Amino acid sequence: MSTDSRWLALAVIATATLMTILDGSIVTVAMPAIQNDLGFSPAGLSWVVNAYLIAFAGLLLLAGRLGDLLGRKRVFLAGTAVFTVASLVAGIATSPGVLIAARFLQGVGSALASAVGLGILVTLFTEPKERAKAIAVFSFTGAAGASLGQVLGGVLTDVLDWHWIFFINLPIGLSALAVAVPVLPGDRGIGLRAGADVIGAILVTAGLMLGVYTVVKVEAYGWASAHTLGLGALAVVLLAAFAARQATARTPLMPPRILRSRNVLGANLVQMLMVAALFSFQILVALYLQQVRGYGALGTGLAMLPAALVIGAVSLGVSARLIARFGERTVLLAGLVLLGGLLGLLTRLPVHADYALDLLPVMLLAAGFGLALPALTSLGMSGASEEDAGLASGVFNTTAQIGMALGVAVLSTLAAARTGSRVSAGSSRAEALTSGYHLAFAVGAGLIGTAFVVALTLLRTPPRPTRPIRPPARVENAGSRSTL
Repeated sequence: MSTDSRWLALAVIATATLMTILDGSIVTVAMPAIQNDLGFSPAGLSWVVNAYLIAFAGLLLLAGRLGDLLGRKRVFLAGTAVFTVASLVAGIATSPGVLIAARFLQGVGSALASAVGLGILVTLFTEPKERAKAIAVFSFTGAAGASLGQVLGGVLTDVLDWHWIFFINLPIGLSALAVAVPVLPGDRGIGLRAGADVIGAILVTAGLMLGVYTVVKVEAYGWASAHTLGLGALAVVLLAAFAARQATARTPLMPPRILRSRNVLGANLVQMLMVAALFSFQILVALYLQQVRGYGALGTGLAMLPAALVIGAVSLGVSARLIARFGERTVLLAGLVLLGGLLGLLTRLPVHADYALDLLPVMLLAAGFGLALPALTSLGMSGASEEDAGLASGVFNTTAQIGMALGVAVLSTLAAARTGSRVSAGSSRAEALTSGYHLAFAVGAGLIGTAFVVALTLLRTPPRPTRPIRPPARVENAGSRSTL
């Protein structure tokens, strides 16, 4: 496959991934408009986000393995097509039920496309320097996508209306499909017989979906409620049954070897902790700007824009060179130090903050995410063979979504509890909210510190291969197939 074709394939994967990442955050700023237009109840409105998150997080692991079994190109194309069609349905929705169903289908499509994207990338770029550059581009889509989604969501909602946050996906999805068909390398996959564990698929999908559902409903029911404890225990039982089956199944869905690599295991643990912590930055800072400082949707998005820009500049501009010189582990540790400083500064955020003095320096420290995520992605995929690349990609994406769900549940619950206690003690609403956010930022800083310790003790910079693995020989065209 030519160099130009490989970089064009990367552009397609990054575009499709950015589209799905944007969709996770672009909806948040449009929620009030959606509620007013479609008549959502306050409880029902949360399902506009939850339906997407449950489908996305619950299916990532299965989707990644399906890519290895059926062919990663096929799964990527199917996921992008499902997501694009679901976006059209969401855009024309006239009732809450239709919108929620469309959001669930968007989550299915996102899981299929996202789970195999990274797997395709690591089989295309096998030379270390090229792979580092490719992973930097891919990581930018995840690191900056959420912040860009807030900006774009504010612009589309204020200038047009909320329907366009979904319609914007149509030209992007159709263009990605048109380019992906001739450009992405075709592969047969290793066949369903190599991993057709139907019982395992049911166990892991049900366990992940139930677990994510339980976590996202914690704020409504509480941690000690029968709802949370009962469903949480059932989710653990399902996932434990899945793990036990994988150790004994003749054709396991997730071969145990995938987690025997300390880099794969450590990178996924670090990512889960890091993503959970950074929920307090990406979401709670936006809430602070809106609820305490009185910013509108567009103003909030623009205030968060410097973070997206600095993440992009670092991940696209310098991360690959730093990784080539110092190694993934060192760059990751440096990024975590910056992120710890970011959250530490936020614990001192005043009620009446001045943006230039109190918030802009924090935005610039988001450079740590631009360092950490490309290095973490390289480490998370370093132990994957070509046969397991899709599964490793699915596992890596799954831990990110679990981290996000845990961050939402834990940090928002803690912030709300602190806010309530301060209001009861006589503080103003602005002071109480800020105090709640301070607690969440402090816990987030603790999570980053834990991630640093895990990275320091578990992770090792992988050895550089003397000979790269041979990439796919040719692109699959109509009527012909190529093997990896």
